[in-house]
Amino acid sequence: MDDSYGIVYARLYRTHWWWRAREHYLEHLLARHLAPGEAGEALDFGCGDGLFMDVLTRYGTPSGIEPHGELLDPAGKWRSRISTDALTDDPTQRGRFGLVVALDVLEHLEDPAAAVAELARRTKPGGLWVVTVPAFQSLWTSHDDLNQHVRRYRRHELAALLRAGGLELIDVRYLFAWPAAAKLLVRAKERLLGAVPEPPRVPFSPLNSALYALCRAEQLLFGVVPPPFGSSVVAVARVSKGGLPSP
Repeated sequence: MDDSYGIVYARLYRTHWWWRAREHYLEHLLARHLAPGEAGEALDFGCGDGLFMDVLTRYGTPSGIEPHGELLDPAGKWRSRISTDALTDDPTQRGRFGLVVALDVLEHLEDPAAAVAELARRTKPGGLWVVTVPAFQSLWTSHDDLNQHVRRYRRHELAALLRAGGLELIDVRYLFAWPAAAKLLVRAKERLLGAVPEPPRVPFSPLNSALYALCRAEQLLFGVVPPPFGSSVVAVARVSKGGLPSP
């Protein structure tokens, strides 16, 4: 993530319509799959300042991994539970977590398969995963450059990545359908006029509230039958109750 983006990220997360709508969706998603306290321990990979950890506390004791330590607030609420070490093979962590989330992080990695495999080893048998990534290379804009993304994913590509790591898929679907159409317009504009990457801004309050409401209405509309496209992909998966296959 670009440093200028990191500085404003916490405010965006807490107030911007897109982050608020994503968190609301994920809260309901987790509640459908887990009972309170069921996870035991929960891991947020690429957690930043631990902004999602308040949600994770409903399902277990949360901890996080954020390799970019410069983005962390030393006085942050969850700082003591966030590791800045690189994700490497660690036998002491195997089978530890009943819940793993990776929210818009795999797209930053040159080798996401290695990260998925190691995180799967750290998940206990039957443990739940929730993953989100941006969707469709055709939606690439200067926002991806600012975020230092490596790629955007189609639904089947994320599914294949998780299966290759030994996970059993429960659901993989697109999210944020109307923002996908908006991003196509932004991409067309940038191709014509060029763009200088800069952090997004929180719209003025009435517009911010209206866009949030539009996202929530879309989530309700596609609650049963998912949309055929979107600007994000969300996957729910589990490690088999029998554990991972032997290497």
